[in-house]
Amino acid sequence: MAKHDDSEKLDRKTYEKNLRKLQEELCTLQDWVKATGERVIIIFEGRDAAGKGGTIKAITARVSPRVFRVVALPAPSDRQNSQMYIQRYVEQFPSGGEIVIFDRSWYNRAGVEYVMGFCTAEQHERFLELCPVVEKFVVDSGTRLLKIWLEVGQKEQERRFKARIDDPIRQWKLSPMDLQSFKRWYDYSRARDLMLKHTDVPHAPWFLVDSNDKKRARLNIISHILSQIPYKRVKRDKVRLPDRSEKHKYDDSEALKNHRYVEQKY
Repeated sequence: MAKHDDSEKLDRKTYEKNLRKLQEELCTLQDWVKATGERVIIIFEGRDAAGKGGTIKAITARVSPRVFRVVALPAPSDRQNSQMYIQRYVEQFPSGGEIVIFDRSWYNRAGVEYVMGFCTAEQHERFLELCPVVEKFVVDSGTRLLKIWLEVGQKEQERRFKARIDDPIRQWKLSPMDLQSFKRWYDYSRARDLMLKHTDVPHAPWFLVDSNDKKRARLNIISHILSQIPYKRVKRDKVRLPDRSEKHKYDDSEALKNHRYVEQKY
């Protein structure tokens, strides 16, 4: 995994220029997925504060939420806890013409659930054993499965956590589980290593990303996603605005005068 020191961090101008090009390609991918009825799953896992949310925002900023659907499930309900573990995730799988992005996924069992004792050792072991089998069924059914792990260093994670503490706009990002992940760095490292050992398989490989430089990581991830899907440009009919009909013409601005408007403070 390539490393970059702080002096190599990508400048904003270069980042935004390249991001724009990649987002245009994502729109091309979107057209192809819709036209072909492809089904794509993208899983984002990694250290807390590794940049998963920002990466997902960069991916989805210029595309349709009807094609690129983000799934970030809350803690399971009592009813869901009585179901098969994978069941609530399968319910979110894509239909034809959809790309589903999981912001955390069934791999919670290999990470936070295992480290924090929310599952038993037997459940964790069983998950690692069965996960590649289940993913083989998913892939063999024709669904493309991309798994991406974001790794951030100790110093950078600490810097990001402290920034969240000091910024009221970002404090919501800091959960009790985040604090535990910071405290239990090496427990999470061992859980990650076990997960990769058992689930990094040829039909569903993991790809790791150095996310100490968020901008560089986002560009590399989007480029990687595009490289993993053999999309082609779909020809679109040229759009032309029709002439506005003058039939039934009336002064519609006059009709709105007596209604409430938002106060214009800016």
